[in-house]
Amino acid sequence: MRRKAKTANFGIIYGISPFGLAQRLNIPRSEAKQLIDDYFINFPQVKQYMDEQILLARKRGFVETIMGRRRYLKDITSENAAVRGFAERNAINAPIQGSAADIIKVAMVRIQKRFDEEKIASKMMLQVHDELNFDLLKSETDIVKKIVKEEMEHAVEMVVPLEVEMEAAENWLLAH
Repeated sequence: MRRKAKTANFGIIYGISPFGLAQRLNIPRSEAKQLIDDYFINFPQVKQYMDEQILLARKRGFVETIMGRRRYLKDITSENAAVRGFAERNAINAPIQGSAADIIKVAMVRIQKRFDEEKIASKMMLQVHDELNFDLLKSETDIVKKIVKEEMEHAVEMVVPLEVEMEAAENWLLAH
């Protein structure tokens, strides 16, 4: 159920069609269309954001992340509907994904700075999307969790607070 909800949520905000959602969720197209329609009824601000991003991209030729990085969209006014549709989906997606990348990069720099300042021997090893993976000394588990949580949740101050979930395990697979 969580996987289906995540698929629907991310698919909708990235402009998935009823056909595409139906295929991904293995449901009838009519059910997928109703799901999308209901989503926008329940979350009208999401639809407003999507429409505003497309209009902004058409006006300026680019969209921005929360840290001001730009994604130029030369095809946003294309006469070809398929090409224009791809650019429109990027106008919606790029600020979201790019801002997430901005946030995690700020958090990574701050975490490393804290590790250095506090002489933490554990090492940040890997970033995958919104996850960080650490080679963790068991004796440092509590302090590393505290530092990571603080720095990730406060990397960028937003109206909606960022929340961090974390697990410690013998390997990455077991942590999930």
